[in-house]
Amino acid sequence: MKPESTLLPADWSVPAEFRQRLGESAGRQRVMEADGHLLIVLHAPPDPDEAGRRGRFFWRDPNGTWKAAPRAEQVSSLTEHLAGYRTTVERLEQAEEDAQGAREYFELLDQLTPLTRAARNLHDVLQKARESLPNERRLIVARDEAYEISRRTDLLYDDAKNGLEFAIARQGEAQAESSRRMAVAAHRLNVLVAFFFPVATLTAIFGMNLRHGLERYDTYSLPIVLIGVTLAGLLLGMIITSIITRPAPPPRETRRQSAKRK
Repeated sequence: MKPESTLLPADWSVPAEFRQRLGESAGRQRVMEADGHLLIVLHAPPDPDEAGRRGRFFWRDPNGTWKAAPRAEQVSSLTEHLAGYRTTVERLEQAEEDAQGAREYFELLDQLTPLTRAARNLHDVLQKARESLPNERRLIVARDEAYEISRRTDLLYDDAKNGLEFAIARQGEAQAESSRRMAVAAHRLNVLVAFFFPVATLTAIFGMNLRHGLERYDTYSLPIVLIGVTLAGLLLGMIITSIITRPAPPPRETRRQSAKRK
């Protein structure tokens, strides 16, 4: 004979069938019904990086009295159980509004995935419980609230997924634009090097020790001429650098699209 589960409190006068159908853990969310008794097995809102699921049990006896277990969860009714889901959804909705980059959206989806699945199963279980007790007002209200929670988690999951895709696309566009600017700058620099390469080669072979008329100024003014030539070279370097690094023109397709819009 299968040993009875100890998940339910010992003082609960539930049918033995309920204890026999439960194992060492809560298992999936589900409804059990026997001899006028109703047992609803639910999961607490999953915490981040939580591998297992914390079970919560709600028992209704034939007289209409509800009890909840375990006491360590500090939840005494379906209303408090659903309130925990609402609080979690509101926290994640705020996190979605504050998310900026791909990492934030990924962490949000990592929390939303188990919550969305748990909320969807929660609604399905309460719907079955409501069908078992069609006149139980508490189950009708809880079922409707569970549907709203499931709907909010689905919408939040879609928003976070779209936000992640947009963040990745935006980063890809920025990297592509940066690579294009670097390629244009490298092309300009290569053209500049190619233009002066013959002159540099000739001066390296034959030298540039020509009389320029400034020799006699070096005798009297010492390094002033050298400093002046150096500063002039730095100024020319700044001008050339500004030319090389100026914004690149947009791609040809972008220009065509702009012309069509006009």
